[in-house]
Amino acid sequence: MKLFDLNGKVAVVTGGTTGLGHGIALGLAEAGADVVASSRRHEQVEKVAREIEQKGRRTLRATSDVMDRASIQALHDTVLKEFGKVDILVNAAGITHKSATLEESEEEWSRVIETNLTGTLRACQIFGKTMAKAGYGRIINIASLTTFLGFFQVAAYSASKAAVGSLTKVLAIELAQSGVNVNAIAPGMFPTDLNAKLITGTPRGEELHMRVPMGRFGKAEELQGAAIFLASEASGYVTGEIVAVDGGFLASGVNR
Repeated sequence: MKLFDLNGKVAVVTGGTTGLGHGIALGLAEAGADVVASSRRHEQVEKVAREIEQKGRRTLRATSDVMDRASIQALHDTVLKEFGKVDILVNAAGITHKSATLEESEEEWSRVIETNLTGTLRACQIFGKTMAKAGYGRIINIASLTTFLGFFQVAAYSASKAAVGSLTKVLAIELAQSGVNVNAIAPGMFPTDLNAKLITGTPRGEELHMRVPMGRFGKAEELQGAAIFLASEASGYVTGEIVAVDGGFLASGVNR
């Protein structure tokens, strides 16, 4: 058995067409999995599907919106009809919003929580039931440094990602005897379309950069190894963990 070989596995990545989800989707395909990268925009789904096919893997062109339970169910049903199973689920869909917590509107708060937390729950429930019935599965949620730390003026995002960490652990223990492992990856500072305005050329970005012991931000492909590990047989006895890929950020006290 090749511990990190994903040949014959079927993976679904929500939020898999942009940012970190896109990088993870391509990494899983590189490791041998057939990958369905899904998001709301058809043109992005089409583009990433072609990239996956260029790696010699099978895929589907299926849009979905984690805010809409019916669309996640439709994604699940389409994948199951085409491939007959789902082995790996990566929940990478997410949004953020910056505002002073005392001024945060309930609408913005709810939009972030609904997307990042409840959207993750929906996919875990829908795909997790099928995995548990099959007796095998790997669920990988995308947490954050804000799962562990408070970040200035992103209370909704921070609360949602702290809750994703708790959801990951609770699901892990509930599914531990079903053959389904549930873990999360907590990325450090990776510039993406989601956060570029917050951390590129800003005082906030300078502070974050200074606090990374490696002295640089991450590259999307540097999340692929953790994702492949958690998706593979190599992680057979790993569940309920939140794996930080952060250049040493969480370990850091004084850097100089």
